[in-house]
Amino acid sequence: MRRALGRGLVAALLVSLVAATGAVPGQAEPAGGERGLQTLGGQGWQVQSSAQATQPGAEVSKPGFDTRTWLKVRPDDGGAPGTEITALLQNGKCPDVYFSDNMRKCFGYTTDNAGPVTIPPFDVPWWFRTDFTPDGSGDTRQLIVNGVIGKADVWVNGQQVATSSTVTGAYTKFTFDVSRLTTKGRNTVALKLYPNDPGAMFTVSDIDWNQVPPDNNTGIHFPVQLKVSGALNNGNARVLQDNAKDMSRSTLTAKTDVTNNGDRTVTTVAKATVTDPNGRRDTVQQTVTVQPHSTQTVTFRPIVIDHPKVWWPYYLGDQPLYTLTTEVQGSGTSEQFGIRTVTTGLISPSPAAPEGVRQYSINGKPLVIRGAGFAEDLFLRYDSADIAKQIRLLKNMGINLVRVEGHFLPDDFYQQMDRAGIMVNAGWSCCDRWELPGNEKGVTDEDFKIIQNSARSVGERLRDHPSVITFNWSDNQPTPRQEAVSLQGFKDADFTQPVVASAEYKASPQLGQAGEKEGPYDYVSPSYWYDTTHFDPTDDSRTNVGGSWGFDSEQSAGDTVPTRDSLNRFMSADEQAKLWQDPAYNQYHLNFEADHGGYAFGTLFTFDTALRNRYGQWNSLDQYVQQAQVQNYENTRSQFEAFIDHSTNQPTPATGTIYWQGNKGWPSLLWTLYNNDGDQGGSFFGAKKANEPLHVLYGYDDGGVTIDNLGADKQDGLTVESKVYDTDGNVLDSQRTAPTSLASQQVSTDVLKPKTPAVTTPPAKAQTYFVELLLRKGNQVVDRNVYWLSTQQDVVDWPASYGNPQATMTQYGNLQGLQNLQHAKVSAVAASQRQRDGKQTTKVTVTNTSKQPIVGFFLRADIRRGNADGTEKPGDNQVTSGVWSDNDVTLWPGESQTLTVTYDAADLHGTTPVVSLQGWNLPKFDVKAGSDLVSCAAQEAAAAAHNILHVG
Repeated sequence: MRRALGRGLVAALLVSLVAATGAVPGQAEPAGGERGLQTLGGQGWQVQSSAQATQPGAEVSKPGFDTRTWLKVRPDDGGAPGTEITALLQNGKCPDVYFSDNMRKCFGYTTDNAGPVTIPPFDVPWWFRTDFTPDGSGDTRQLIVNGVIGKADVWVNGQQVATSSTVTGAYTKFTFDVSRLTTKGRNTVALKLYPNDPGAMFTVSDIDWNQVPPDNNTGIHFPVQLKVSGALNNGNARVLQDNAKDMSRSTLTAKTDVTNNGDRTVTTVAKATVTDPNGRRDTVQQTVTVQPHSTQTVTFRPIVIDHPKVWWPYYLGDQPLYTLTTEVQGSGTSEQFGIRTVTTGLISPSPAAPEGVRQYSINGKPLVIRGAGFAEDLFLRYDSADIAKQIRLLKNMGINLVRVEGHFLPDDFYQQMDRAGIMVNAGWSCCDRWELPGNEKGVTDEDFKIIQNSARSVGERLRDHPSVITFNWSDNQPTPRQEAVSLQGFKDADFTQPVVASAEYKASPQLGQAGEKEGPYDYVSPSYWYDTTHFDPTDDSRTNVGGSWGFDSEQSAGDTVPTRDSLNRFMSADEQAKLWQDPAYNQYHLNFEADHGGYAFGTLFTFDTALRNRYGQWNSLDQYVQQAQVQNYENTRSQFEAFIDHSTNQPTPATGTIYWQGNKGWPSLLWTLYNNDGDQGGSFFGAKKANEPLHVLYGYDDGGVTIDNLGADKQDGLTVESKVYDTDGNVLDSQRTAPTSLASQQVSTDVLKPKTPAVTTPPAKAQTYFVELLLRKGNQVVDRNVYWLSTQQDVVDWPASYGNPQATMTQYGNLQGLQNLQHAKVSAVAASQRQRDGKQTTKVTVTNTSKQPIVGFFLRADIRRGNADGTEKPGDNQVTSGVWSDNDVTLWPGESQTLTVTYDAADLHGTTPVVSLQGWNLPKFDVKAGSDLVSCAAQEAAAAAHNILHVG
């Protein structure tokens, strides 16, 4: 995102990568596992502020040091103790830190997202210490510090191993030989963490994504490890691929590094084995001679695999994983990789994109990227189960890529993405020290060493993960020297995936033109996304011209309002009152920018202005939330559909859009497709509808209907039916196509064009109407999509919008006719069934039973904890682990849709599942979703009722 730093960039502190202690840049935490490598602190860490623990490091780091008054900290699922605030939270400070502004009340407040920590008690160093006993019997023991947030002095058993002038950088790893400092018994390692300063240190920041944690995440976010080995140490194994263009053959070259820790030259045999997903093994071996106290890279003879099992994104195929193991005199490694080919380049030069636009292909198949930004927990706490839950949500939405800017997560994250088939766009962040001044003023040689070694360690972490398809700089392209040292670091790591110079339309000397653009970030109308012609000719970066042409690396329409269930979990009554009564209020769960317009996102003012003009003034919190759900739905649906619809456009096709951001590391009202509690609001289901694998959509630009097949297989016998309704339920137009076929990834535009009411402009009265689209395969409805539209259209003032992250509107669409919809009559019948994997499935068949032609608009179902009589349990009763087949649906009389939700059975807490149903013009009611034979039979009968159009 194009942003200004919280304060001016200052020269980084001088950092020595090779200190008098003998520190050397370390290798990244291994992707799979290395024999003899142990994570320290598994039984817990002790953490304390240096203002309380005033003893010197020589005492703090001795075994037996009294830590009874220190904070006791459990490591997260990545093996790290975390940040200073994490330590306080684990010890009972601020029990509900995400509720309201509790974080501010407990720990203070800052708006300096890129500056040094100034808030007590975080403005002084903190100690992190743990005891350990080495595993294994080797005589060589190496301490590995996998980066710190801030900078750190490192002590072992009363001896200083390194100073903070050496150990700095979130992603530069250091290895220290501590063989002579440690024993086979109890030992202690202690790190003195100095406050993070993202504007001066190569660490992490949160830019403007949320409130700034007052400790600025100072702490340890990757494991501190100990490598125990004998005379020879084998590590850093990896595999290089040379795949045939048609993927019929893969040539694999394994490498590993062998280190001789002894005083004599050693000649030995190294082995590498590749095991395919079915257990078939190919082994190669090679003699290697290693001089004393040196490391030799072994490059094995290539292994050729005919007809390999190929890794695909989840919607195109399977995700088979191979295993590479290496062995050298008892020292071994093991890690997984996938066989696939990533290609990218610039296509279709045009006036908007003179050098072309970025396009990605996997295994030779061009893709339309439908991505989302991904944020880790606000306090960097890694939770493997939570990642698995989020993956289910991402796949349910049809998201095929996540962009992780400036944050690199534990290896488990990438392993889960590998298995799930979700692609990852990794990269540096903008707006902090990683974004160097173009003239490199104030950047030292030591800074460039940090950058190079960060690139190497990140490359080692990511290189064998098939999910990682590219690496990006952010807003600005790297400076020439920054680019050179970074690419050298990636080369040293054998990181071979595409590297792109910028997230904007900018170029660097070696990488060339990035071919991407950014923005918008605040409210734009649904029709905005369909623009294909506008750009500011004076802005070469093509920022904030986010229509569906080219590749947009981050964009959205800004604020997203969760459901009432979710709002109650993190907002106070006063904040909820402000939500619907005061658009200019700086909501704490937006961010720290207490303004609106330009790059200030701390209020919902722009979103609310559009909501009021388009849907009418609301009179309660419930009405506000309902209208916000509808506006979020139509906007996220339009963003993704526009890029799919225009993917075949010329001269500038749409090749990808990344919604900014898909999630947040805390409860948020800003840039989310789902909330951190799993809440799925209108923005979620709008995106899900757009990204259905076999889909029909309506173009806001020309009123044409498009069908697309984003799945792996050809689809035959497809027909489209369209109907246009007024708000009284009268059918104004009805059309149907002849059968057609779609190949995988094919998009067919203008298959028909519904006849809609004529466009009006004020003062003529606007008319609200609906367009219903049905996609059938044979006689079965496989997709259904409903649009609510106005004869008074949204009109963007493009020249006034250039350079701004929101659209300047000269006219808003008028959808206020929806306020006059009569109450619909809707029935629901539900039943549940327990699955073998601890899951439970509930099906609810929703039918519009109105005798008059009254639409049931925007009907939402939720699964809840309830009583045997079908009523809800009091309090927070929503089951948040549910993944729905569809939701927020619209039905006319005689139409029925069966919605299926799968969730963790344990989340019912032993209660009866109840489905609540409510809508724009439907008061809330509940139905029991029992698992008894009567309930199941009733639901099945409702889903098969005669004279009803059934969907789902």
